[in-house]
Amino acid sequence: MSLWTRISDALAALANGEGLSQVFEHLRQAPEKSVGFAIAVIALGAKMAKADGQVTKDEVTAFREVFQIAQADEAGAARVFNMARTDIAGYQEYARQIQAMFAGDTTTLSDLMEGLFHIAMADGFYHPNENEFLRDVSQIFGLDITQFRALRARFVPDAPQDPFTILGVHPDMSRDEIRKHWRQLVRETHPDAMMARGVPEEAVRLAEKRMIDINRAWDEINGCAKYAARQL
Repeated sequence: MSLWTRISDALAALANGEGLSQVFEHLRQAPEKSVGFAIAVIALGAKMAKADGQVTKDEVTAFREVFQIAQADEAGAARVFNMARTDIAGYQEYARQIQAMFAGDTTTLSDLMEGLFHIAMADGFYHPNENEFLRDVSQIFGLDITQFRALRARFVPDAPQDPFTILGVHPDMSRDEIRKHWRQLVRETHPDAMMARGVPEEAVRLAEKRMIDINRAWDEINGCAKYAARQL
């Protein structure tokens, strides 16, 4: 059974008048992580599209890049998007329910934030309202400011691009501490680890960019004379 078939089944369980809030509650009680992840990205992506005042073709294309939506599954994806866009529930309520659905697993919630950043940058412009939206959602998810800045640095060209920000570390940390953190990020970015967390296979390929970014940042820090000297 495909991901989108399972999503359609989850939506079919809704009674008249119910919205995505009820879907999140249902998935929290009987979690299907990959279904919950996909619905969460689309629903919050729809709310974010309202934040900058428009839904562009680029943003729609970005959804396809995250989930590789087949033509036969377009109706199901569109239904989730439209339900979220017209739902009177605010994005903060969605974010709180999604945070509960993943039981505070900040690693998976960071994966989800990555998908939202990808969608936000699809039109090549990072709107101030999108920044406010993403910062607010990341706080509700339990991510700290360092994690948020690391995500933003990897996606937003105008954000600080230094390797320490990208890795989410501080220049005062020792080389060994930074290497330990980098290795942990590499382990978390492995496709098997991501799928075990509930990231749909369709979205795992976004991690290819993450791996390139964190490896480049580590190489830059590791090659810095300051940190090379600490080995002596």
